[in-house]
Amino acid sequence: MSDGAFELRDVGGPSALGGGWRRSFELLYLIAVTEFKRTYFGTALGYLWSVCRPLLLFGVLLAVFTQAFHLGSNVPHYPELLLFNIVLFTFFQEATGSAVSSIVSQEAIVRKTQFPRLVIPLAVVLTAMFNLVLNLLVVFVFLLSFGVDPMWTWLLLPVVILLLFVITTAVSMIVSSLYPRFRDVGIIWTVMATALFYATPVLYPIEQVSAPLRHVIAFNPLAPLFELARKWVVDPNAPGPASDIAGGPVRLAAAMVIYATICVLAVWIFNREAPRIAEEL
Repeated sequence: MSDGAFELRDVGGPSALGGGWRRSFELLYLIAVTEFKRTYFGTALGYLWSVCRPLLLFGVLLAVFTQAFHLGSNVPHYPELLLFNIVLFTFFQEATGSAVSSIVSQEAIVRKTQFPRLVIPLAVVLTAMFNLVLNLLVVFVFLLSFGVDPMWTWLLLPVVILLLFVITTAVSMIVSSLYPRFRDVGIIWTVMATALFYATPVLYPIEQVSAPLRHVIAFNPLAPLFELARKWVVDPNAPGPASDIAGGPVRLAAAMVIYATICVLAVWIFNREAPRIAEEL
């Protein structure tokens, strides 16, 4: 027998969805629900903690920006807008932050044969989505209680939530797949998430920012989502993401290209890293 008969070949590890779509969806739901219940198990307030955390941050920021900077007097429904934005960004920040080390923390099951790696960061995002739904119920009670009139555009909010969910998932896929090999990702993303918080129209409406800085912020793919959410839910007279105030159609197109690029990169990076993850743990 020739030597070539015993040639060794590299065997790739399980792929992002090793085991098939159906099995992956079943595992995704099971892990997400279990993690959501476990997060508040044994606490005095239970699920109310998911509402209390953004409310506490809202209270502090509202006092600062209305009393110290007097921003609230210049913006219609500023308290309602601030709470709404904080809840939306908290979903993005908590999901991506938890996703960074999610695969490493599940080392025991990642090493199992054909375990779909993608399920782990997706479960983190889905768990954060459960919290977001609970928080949005409180937000809409707050909006109605403080004079924001219901509008038909409220029905369009799921579009914003879906777009936010997609980019949150994409970023979670990138950071979670790179972290096992590059542990610096955790520190880098903590800094970047904080920078994004201030570079997204969360604390301020886009028209309150000076023109040069406003045009830079317009390239942030999260910015158009928050501007749409404001116009559709809180203030129908607010400038939309395609307005000249927000940067115009050109910068909106640029933000959309960046958004799409992040999503494509997420799929490519995760598929590349998934078979190697067990080796890096």
